[in-house]
Amino acid sequence: MLATWRDDLMRYAERRLPALTRYRQAEPLPIRLHARRVYILPTRFGLMFAVLLVAMLIGALNFNNNPALLLALLVASTTMISFHHNVGQLNRIELRGVSADPVHAGQHIRLRLHFHADQGAERPALVLDQNASNTRFSLPGEGDGEAALDVPTTRRGRLSVGRFRLWTEYPFGITWAWSVLHPEAQVLVYPAPETNAPPLPIGDPREQGSRLRFPGDDWHGLREHRPGDPPKHIAWKPSARQERLLVKEFADPQSQALLLDWHALPIEREARISRLTRWVIDARERQVPFRLRLPDAELGPGHGPAFAAQCLRELALLP
Repeated sequence: MLATWRDDLMRYAERRLPALTRYRQAEPLPIRLHARRVYILPTRFGLMFAVLLVAMLIGALNFNNNPALLLALLVASTTMISFHHNVGQLNRIELRGVSADPVHAGQHIRLRLHFHADQGAERPALVLDQNASNTRFSLPGEGDGEAALDVPTTRRGRLSVGRFRLWTEYPFGITWAWSVLHPEAQVLVYPAPETNAPPLPIGDPREQGSRLRFPGDDWHGLREHRPGDPPKHIAWKPSARQERLLVKEFADPQSQALLLDWHALPIEREARISRLTRWVIDARERQVPFRLRLPDAELGPGHGPAFAAQCLRELALLP
């Protein structure tokens, strides 16, 4: 109920107050908060407390009760001081970076937001939220801290992290101070792997033993000289016998690597990406060396987590 009231009030305020909308555009990191971009409103408890305090003041004045009047003024002054501490919780906080480990589309990605605070006391009870996701954390009085926030993903590729709201009700819960953070940051989301995909393909026999990777380490033969060939590869004696310039060529056979070929899949584009993603994951888990052939590139041969991550990255960034 309280969250709904806050969200409705925020939407109304952003329509009416230009000062609240100037930070809707993404900003380069680092983003430093200051007093002019920290806003404050009473909470529901704060409104009820204000009504009670006014009733105390009216009662004390009506009955000419000096101790009651002194108590009401003391409580009011303490409340006013808490406003300063409430805003001070967010003042001079700096967002320095946003990072995340890649996940597959459809999973929640854990964003790690790196903060720095200075010139103040410890900042407890901070809340960072984005839509339905939120997390609570604290920052030291001077130093670095981190907040982790899980947000959903729906598609592959570069994901803009979007807008965050940083807020607190510390120290008494009477007022609510908040600020908006909208960093220019993106994280990578891998494609979603196909469910019930066919098993890893058995290599095409025509590829076995016939495809080579140039340059390599094994002797392959001689060929005509081409501009740009290094002089150390020139075969001088055969060139003298043939009366033409020949160059030694080296290559590595690729017959042991499994070929995952984009062009061999007669299915729709996104379905190809999804199936190749599943095969890359399967090859990684089974420690099978493989090559990945894409429309404009060929990766490998290779195996292991690092090579699989490189392949998944290329699949994620396909146009």
